[in-house]
Amino acid sequence: MRWTVHGERAVYEDHWLDLWLADVETPDGSRFEHHVVKLRNLAVAAVVNERREVLMMWRHRFITDTWAWELPMGLVEADETPGEAAAREVLEETGWRAGAMKPLVYAEPAAGITDAQHHLFRADGATYAGPPTEKNESDRIEWIPLAEIRGMIDRREIVSSGTLVPLLYVLMDEGVR
Repeated sequence: MRWTVHGERAVYEDHWLDLWLADVETPDGSRFEHHVVKLRNLAVAAVVNERREVLMMWRHRFITDTWAWELPMGLVEADETPGEAAAREVLEETGWRAGAMKPLVYAEPAAGITDAQHHLFRADGATYAGPPTEKNESDRIEWIPLAEIRGMIDRREIVSSGTLVPLLYVLMDEGVR
């Protein structure tokens, strides 16, 4: 069933996110204002080497006060494609120059509240270019064997949907359990 949008208005806008109120009507005739969080597009890269390891970062997220492993990711800038953003983020955050970015999967992580678009890529192979230029992203950068990913997910060492979705897709492609 389709909801009808009668209008929208901005409540707050900045570089990171916009908060809007949408005047909506549900199929049963109810009408109310619904909050909508508008976000810029995100690009994520799963870089897999010839040893069947994936390039990951151990980082702290202050909002949830949690430590976990994540893939390199970041916002897509106005002058770049999602694939270019994914490659840039890998280099800036890890110091590795990834091979060609291949689209892996597209996801909308919370379509009931946000218009966020996640563009998820896979790159096979990378070349070390030097230390990361982005100093505020992670404590450690490691190549993690794909065979260990399922256990890490089960132990909640990997929790971000931006990391979970592409890793699960890679595991399906690789036939790793």
